Amino acid sequence: MRRMEGELPNIKKWIVLYPVYINSKKTVAEGRRIGLSKACENPTCAEIGDCCSYLKIPFAIEIDKAYPRDFMQRGRVRVLLKKEDGTLYNPSITSRKSLMLRVAEMVPRHHGRAKKQEPASTSASAGPSNKSGKGGRKKR
Repeated sequence: MRRMEGELPNIKKWIVLYPVYINSKKTVAEGRRIGLSKACENPTCAEIGDCCSYLKIPFAIEIDKAYPRDFMQRGRVRVLLKKEDGTLYNPSITSRKSLMLRVAEMVPRHHGRAKKQEPASTSASAGPSNKSGKGGRKKR
């Protein structure tokens, strides 16, 4: 119990990671912080938290917080990269940017997403038929 009391004030010094930072649906002006090719589609706080736990990095999800530029989207994740003695929790993640890139790489493979991607593949197969439909309209 005492340890938790000691950690709670320190959470303010942890790195903040908003889902917007790695969202491929957002522009840089809307808050994306990594390249579009490396970003993932609509990540959630829970998915980012799961990625952090997989990488063995301490994290805390703050559901009541919102991104200032898009205050309708709720939630952010606080992450601690270094221990008190300055050593990294995960040596492969040295900075905020490397964390964002790694999490964005992992979110599409998240176990909760596997079900969501199946309908996307069927709509992708319907995509070419839509294009041919547009081509038909142009001929008329």
